[in-house]
Amino acid sequence: MSRIVYDGVPIDFEPGDSAALAAVRNGQHPARGGTLCLAGDCGNCVAIIDGVPWMKTCQTDAKPGMVVRRHPDGSHPSPGGPESSAQVTVRYRSADHVVVGNGDSGAAAAAAARRGGHDVVVFDAHDGNEVIGLFAGPSVVVRTSDGIDHVHAHHVTIATGAAEVQPACPGNLLAGIYTPRAAAVATAAGIDLGNVVKVGRDLVAFHGTDGRVTAVELADGRRIDCDAVIADLGSAPRDVLARMAPGVPVAVVGAAAAEHALPPCPKDGVVCPCGKITVEDLDGVWNKGFRDLELVKRASLTGVGHCQGGVCMPHLRAFVADRSGTVPAPFRARPAARQVTMSEAAAGYYPDTFRRTALHGEHEKLGATLDRFGGWFRPWHYGDPIAEYWAVREGVSLGDVSTLGKMMVSGPDVVEALERLYPNHVHDIKVGRSRYVINLSERGHILDDGMILRDSDTSFTLTFTSGGAGFAEMWVRDWIETWGLKVHVLDRTVSHGAINVTGPLAGELLRRAGVRDDDRPKFLQHKRLHVAGVPCHVMRLSFTGEASFELHHQLDQSVELWQALMHLGEPLGIRPHGLQALFGLRCEKGHIIVGQDTELDSTPRRVNMDWAVKLDKPAFVGRDALVRTAALPDERRLFGFTMAGPAPLEGSVIRVGGEVVGHVTSSWFSPKFGHAVLLGWQKRLPHADVVMIDDREARVSPVPFYDPEGARARM
Repeated sequence: MSRIVYDGVPIDFEPGDSAALAAVRNGQHPARGGTLCLAGDCGNCVAIIDGVPWMKTCQTDAKPGMVVRRHPDGSHPSPGGPESSAQVTVRYRSADHVVVGNGDSGAAAAAAARRGGHDVVVFDAHDGNEVIGLFAGPSVVVRTSDGIDHVHAHHVTIATGAAEVQPACPGNLLAGIYTPRAAAVATAAGIDLGNVVKVGRDLVAFHGTDGRVTAVELADGRRIDCDAVIADLGSAPRDVLARMAPGVPVAVVGAAAAEHALPPCPKDGVVCPCGKITVEDLDGVWNKGFRDLELVKRASLTGVGHCQGGVCMPHLRAFVADRSGTVPAPFRARPAARQVTMSEAAAGYYPDTFRRTALHGEHEKLGATLDRFGGWFRPWHYGDPIAEYWAVREGVSLGDVSTLGKMMVSGPDVVEALERLYPNHVHDIKVGRSRYVINLSERGHILDDGMILRDSDTSFTLTFTSGGAGFAEMWVRDWIETWGLKVHVLDRTVSHGAINVTGPLAGELLRRAGVRDDDRPKFLQHKRLHVAGVPCHVMRLSFTGEASFELHHQLDQSVELWQALMHLGEPLGIRPHGLQALFGLRCEKGHIIVGQDTELDSTPRRVNMDWAVKLDKPAFVGRDALVRTAALPDERRLFGFTMAGPAPLEGSVIRVGGEVVGHVTSSWFSPKFGHAVLLGWQKRLPHADVVMIDDREARVSPVPFYDPEGARARM
């Protein structure tokens, strides 16, 4: 006789046994308790099989040496090690007609389709072909014994039959409770269940000791001793797939489509074994005002577990019908219909978590070296970062800044919302003007920075950094909803591109692109203009230290605009610049990069940006923390440094008298100055004007290093 290992103990199994039957054969429950259906309809037999959690033991054949572990009681299961990264085979197929289920109704539907001349494929879990998802297309996703099939079908028929209703009453999580079908399977396998009692809808409760049923209580007051109970409570449609895709044209036939009588409303006990949700829990959410079935489901978490309502759906519908007087329709299911591993879920998909801008192809054509930064693939340089630097300082250059966060906010309460969100004043920004801003957490620490641009009295455009864009929408929406303000939010980060035209000849390039000199916005102004025939929101600001015009536009016109500007700029010696040159340019201007030059607890004061905070405002996010910490000693700040020779590596330590007092956050050997310029953190006490970095002297220097009056950006 062969054996498997169950919770560290070898147990015998017979040929043809599932892992669940092997457990029952040895007097055990395959999981920790609850009614067994042995048909894959519930989660009462799931366990960790060979390191994979949430596996249905009733649908997993027992094999010699198989290791099964019950999920831990009251905590999330752990596989006990990393999931196997073995490649999962994926096959893509097509069929005229897919039939799910090979019972009588499924066979009849398949035969009828074949008589109509259709190419028919039948999938049935008992044959090792388990349909786990149904998507628009229609597309049917099937887990097989050797991989995953994606089947595109013109017609889908669901003939999955009916599932047996499981009891919802006190004691229903004891071991030794079976549906009629499960008891028949166990008996056919030669398993002696002992003294068995069969009950129907007169069931009141189960009683037991040591986790096993020992008696059953009936409505007439009788209490019958037993070793096992067969609960015959009727059936319910096995319709998870049908509920999964209401917009997908499918036909449901047989018992899966039939009307099944609801069980009586549960009075006590566990309704949803997956989440251990009780009738008391349902009453609690009902009394709080959640009256729709979908809301009761979400508020109580009933039906969101392993079987997606396979067990609890009849009882949940009966509960809502009893309380409301109306029988509700079943709630919607979500793929996958069965638990899948991460390898199975990812099979056939190779997503690049780093996004590409619409100009990615243009960068490749120009020979760019692309790298990952802020969640995007971005040009690091185009072969000569120093030449790109000089193009910005002395000529004209283009930079792809499509990755910036872009958001529109509008509504009657928009000014109040922005005043509360940002630490500087917003109400006095005139239409057509903009202002640099920082975003603070409740602790007064810098989260991000960007611009506020006023479009009208009740509408603004907000920008955020590339790395902060993904967080920005959530941050803005969360505060607006918390305050209950009437503000509309539209995130346009991925729908709009942006090209930065920068350098002393930037204005000349715009002139060649059809923008008149008197139409160009002045510094910190913005206008909506046509540039080379493309509608653009032109923002006049500067991260490079030179005249800069950010051209924000519809994404589908990015390539057209880029190519037009490159062509028009040829007589001006135009060349694009990448991040390497950009970071050097901004370092010379002392502009910080949030997350690189800031730390988790960096306040505006520590990065010398007190000017960006107006404590005369009555309230804004982080104000209380800034007021509370204003009187505390400031132990460290961000300083500028200059030093001869090559720039030290970012992260290099800063020492005074051998003591480590800080570290370098940004560094650049400036072609303009012929020496290195740095930003870095340094302890304020004891403060020193000369420090050691890489065993070389560096001098604390005022920031910005380049054009401190800002005249170049206003040209």
